[in-house]
Amino acid sequence: MSDTPPFRKPAFPTQTRATRPRQLKEVRKHRSHASFRAITALILREMQTSNGRGRGSYIWAILEPVGGIVMLTMIFSLGFRAPPIGTNFAIFYATGMVPFMAYMDISGKVSNAVGYSKPLLAYPAVTFMDALIARVIFNTITQLMVAIVIFTGICMMMETRTEPQIGGIALAMLMAVTIGTGVGVMNSFLFQAFDWWQSIWSILTRPLFLLSGLFFIFDDVPQPYQDWLWYNPLIHVIGQMRRSFFPSYIGDYVSLAYLFGVGMGLTALGMALLVRYHRDLQYS
Repeated sequence: MSDTPPFRKPAFPTQTRATRPRQLKEVRKHRSHASFRAITALILREMQTSNGRGRGSYIWAILEPVGGIVMLTMIFSLGFRAPPIGTNFAIFYATGMVPFMAYMDISGKVSNAVGYSKPLLAYPAVTFMDALIARVIFNTITQLMVAIVIFTGICMMMETRTEPQIGGIALAMLMAVTIGTGVGVMNSFLFQAFDWWQSIWSILTRPLFLLSGLFFIFDDVPQPYQDWLWYNPLIHVIGQMRRSFFPSYIGDYVSLAYLFGVGMGLTALGMALLVRYHRDLQYS
């Protein structure tokens, strides 16, 4: 008789190559559905908490910036009756203020996304990326609606003598969203990693209201300040928006490569840092 022990069938079936792809596919499908549900829930949460928990709170999220831009437009229209380009200061100011406010809102809200959703990140179904994506989507939709209300209202109530180009306006808003997302994602890591950076960033960004071309055009800035100002990404965003309304304005200084390069570069760097350190920051 042979000393070889008899073959025994394993208690659990071994995983074959035929079953592995199906299982991985099911796991990925389940995770994608969970991420979609988490993002949707976070967007609904933003709608309820953006301006209080009362009914119609999301409407105020649109009306508040619209009212602010309208009031500032009326005030500055009294002091600047002759805009650098065009004949109507309201539309000139709005073409600068709308993309500027879109950048400020998106970058500010995305910067605080991880810290704001920190209690929810303890649940396995919610990740920091879900929180970032939800805020980008929510605030992008909000700012697009603000832009539609502002530009439509001004063009209907005033003689602007402009020729709005829908494609160019959409590109300008995309530029504002891209640079706002990049700065927001990068600051989302820096705000959590360094407590002092948020205060410093607040100081550094205060001059942007005067240095981004809201009240002037880039072509009127003398040298060497013009070369320095070119590196401000908002100059390119506002320049693209204005040449989409004023056909006589060339705006050849606008660089899409520079704007999208800076925006996507900051997004990639911020995401890489968050992926590497998000667990340490979550429990710090």
